[in-house]
Amino acid sequence: MLLLGIAQRRSGESAAALQVLRRLCVEQPDMPDAWLELADLLVASAQADEADAAYARYLKSATRDPLLRTAAAALNANDVPQAEALLRTRLSRHPNDVAALRMLAEAMARLTRYREACALLERCLALWPAFDAARHNYAMVLNREGRAAQAREHCRQLRSRSPDDPRYLSLEAAIAANLGNYADAAGAYESVLARYPRQPKLWMSYGHALKTLGKIPQSIAAYRQALAMQPTLGEAYWSLANLKTFRFSEAEVLAMRQALQRADLTDEDRLHFEFALGKALEDVQSFEHSFAHYAAGNALRRKVHGYDPEANARFTRRSKLLFTPQFFAARAGAGSQARDPIFIVGLPRAGSTLLEQILASHSLVEGTMELPDLPRIARDLAGPMETEEEGAFLARVADLDRGQFRALGERYLAETRVMRQTDAPRFIDKMPNNFWYVGLIHLMLPNALIIDARRHPLACCFSCFKQHFARGQWFTYGLEDLGRYYRDYVELMAHYDEVLPGKVVRVCYEALIDDPERHIHELLERCGLPFEPQCLAFHENSRAVRTASAEQVRQPIFRDGVDQWRHYEPWLGPLQRALGEVLHTYPHVPEFR
Repeated sequence: MLLLGIAQRRSGESAAALQVLRRLCVEQPDMPDAWLELADLLVASAQADEADAAYARYLKSATRDPLLRTAAAALNANDVPQAEALLRTRLSRHPNDVAALRMLAEAMARLTRYREACALLERCLALWPAFDAARHNYAMVLNREGRAAQAREHCRQLRSRSPDDPRYLSLEAAIAANLGNYADAAGAYESVLARYPRQPKLWMSYGHALKTLGKIPQSIAAYRQALAMQPTLGEAYWSLANLKTFRFSEAEVLAMRQALQRADLTDEDRLHFEFALGKALEDVQSFEHSFAHYAAGNALRRKVHGYDPEANARFTRRSKLLFTPQFFAARAGAGSQARDPIFIVGLPRAGSTLLEQILASHSLVEGTMELPDLPRIARDLAGPMETEEEGAFLARVADLDRGQFRALGERYLAETRVMRQTDAPRFIDKMPNNFWYVGLIHLMLPNALIIDARRHPLACCFSCFKQHFARGQWFTYGLEDLGRYYRDYVELMAHYDEVLPGKVVRVCYEALIDDPERHIHELLERCGLPFEPQCLAFHENSRAVRTASAEQVRQPIFRDGVDQWRHYEPWLGPLQRALGEVLHTYPHVPEFR
């Protein structure tokens, strides 16, 4: 009977197919494929209300589908490759399966393939707009991708139907944080936890918001509340370690060691315990054991996220071939003439947060956060996911005309405006990875300032190695990969020094630490900003700071961390070899061919 209904639908006999499928669903209500075919046909027939009901019945019966059950089990075990293979098989046979679309989107989101996740969820919601679970997933992915304003609209839809659902309340708090409204985020978490206090991960998220606001004792208390409810929540231990100024007690170190002995500990929890224990042992100067735990955490992280260092090397080579003095001269005057943005680029853990805090202490400058807008523009230029992204991006840039560069600059300013909370004329975008796009920045925003935050290669790279990043920065989980990435970065920035002389302001971390007053004066002058004494007292600035260095930049400058990497030098051979001449010539730059 199902095959008859499908055949009738494909031959254009919609009315007959509807009759057959409705009858089948009454006689065999536990047949998921029948409900799915009926729902699809009702959508095509513009019978939205009945289609909603059919999709809902499909979801209820789909839990009995062996393939979907196996895929769900794989997702639950975080076996994303198996889940992806099963779900793609299902969708090859049933392309409108809303359950499979949503599950595959979840798998793509776990791999941070957010564009694919969004496309799948958009397809899902086009088929069934009332599918709240998919809308919730969509809002979460939008928020993670940095499109928090769009995510907020979908969250509002969900809350209009279920105002007290804790999932939507916590998502609303996360969106507020991503929009820079950290006080609102903390208040939202407080509201949820007042009603649903037995939520360890919400306590942890509340702790993140409090940390960003500089409320460290309350943040620590929130993290500890999470651990009291779920002692195996490794991320809460890492969150304490990630305060940088926190020190674990002997009892807490013992608890972490015991947790790592558990056979039922998930890899996600385990890697957080490894990073946290690495920090705890570093604090007591047990450096060999500390390094072993950092290495173990990195190894676990690399199991989930692959990384291809050759892609960066290709991008560097192709960028040097494209972005020549002649290329820029032919496009002189292109782009938006706005002077608002100050881009701070480089590697993570290179001192960018310190530079941001100094500049954001100036009355004419607003600090925002690591904004995702420029990388998203670059991804959109690259086009479909199946293209070789670095080559596609550069080819597209080469084809753009002056008007298109101006439109991109205006798009960037429009999309980042939601993050601006004050009327200061300048604002900071401190996404470190934007160094890949210096050429694009110059073409779309030629008056924007670009600051290159640079730190000693071993200090910077090892600081990245011992830092577990919540998302992205996949190059940081291997010492050799780190060395190659740093080397590519130095080579590309040296190229821009040559073809755009004076465009990039370089600030070396060690020089700033050794003589802060002189270098802060010079930095403000290069930024075209009059000197203001509060820039020297940046640590007194009470603004919210979101990065791992938040607590460090709330203190006066000190040299304690400058040479910390030397304690780990015996184990840094792969990093030193990968860095090559870049290590030996720092702070100068070697000749690149």
